[in-house]
Amino acid sequence: MDTALLSLIVIVALALIFDFINGFHDTANAIATSVATKVLTPAQAIAMAAVLNVVGALAGTAVAKTISKDIIPQDFATLHLVGATLVSAIVWNLFTWWKGLPSSSSHALVFSMVGAGVAAGGWGIIIPKGVKKTLMGLVYSPALGFIVPIILFFLISWLVLRWMKPRVVTRTFRTLQIFSAAFMAFSHGGNDAQKTMGIITFALAAYTGTKIETVPLWVILSAAAAMGAGTAVGGWRIIKTMGFKVVDLKPVDGFIAETGAALIIDGASRLGIPVSTTHTISTAIMGVGTTKGFKKVKWQVAGRIVQAWIYTIPVCIALGWLVHKAILAFI
Repeated sequence: MDTALLSLIVIVALALIFDFINGFHDTANAIATSVATKVLTPAQAIAMAAVLNVVGALAGTAVAKTISKDIIPQDFATLHLVGATLVSAIVWNLFTWWKGLPSSSSHALVFSMVGAGVAAGGWGIIIPKGVKKTLMGLVYSPALGFIVPIILFFLISWLVLRWMKPRVVTRTFRTLQIFSAAFMAFSHGGNDAQKTMGIITFALAAYTGTKIETVPLWVILSAAAAMGAGTAVGGWRIIKTMGFKVVDLKPVDGFIAETGAALIIDGASRLGIPVSTTHTISTAIMGVGTTKGFKKVKWQVAGRIVQAWIYTIPVCIALGWLVHKAILAFI
């Protein structure tokens, strides 16, 4: 087996490991609220999320194409660059998982890729348009995640809640939250698994030396399976942070937060924008919490979450750069 092919196999394995880690790192995105409100047991929630993450991952490739073509041109693709990107993103994901912080796997991957790209060819090979698209997702998805659930809450309150008895509200939204959790899991798979598809496609372009416009079917299927397997394992540290430490949730709150976040994520996926599903659902939970009063949200915990968001970009750029330099120094 020639060295290049062996390197490609290692890269694909690393990508699927990243996808698996992304799955258990982000399990909380789909199930934290439904577990916190006791609408679903942890086992039921994880099983549902794992299946629907896979279904969502098979729903499109627009985000994958952004990762594979719009951050760094495929002309500059090398297996060293892809390897550095994946190692950097995996290290950051594991660190934030260990700390119980819901950071962004998406932005860890994209900005690790930027750092490795700068190490490989300087800032000139980075495509500003693609990075801008990612930054727009970084800014707009949490902002909308905060605002949309507040709007949904007041709309539902005016149309429905004021006519219903409290116990009827609880019973009704316990059922509805199962569907909102399912939608959230589907939208998560539709955005996050595509990043792995994109990075593997980028690696294939590096190996073959040709531009690849369409994501191969085996890449789609393997990324979907790895995401589903990771979700099935579950990331309990982050589930506890998001589901129990930010705000006290009721079934109606969980339904609103999940529905608002899922609509935003699904819309971004269709536009090919790699957003942070973690950012979006986190701010959606905060947004719902503020409808109960600002004192109901544990802003100290929310502050730790925001810190992780802020650190991700510079840390992953630096990590990507350092890992790429280290790889070149040891080969």
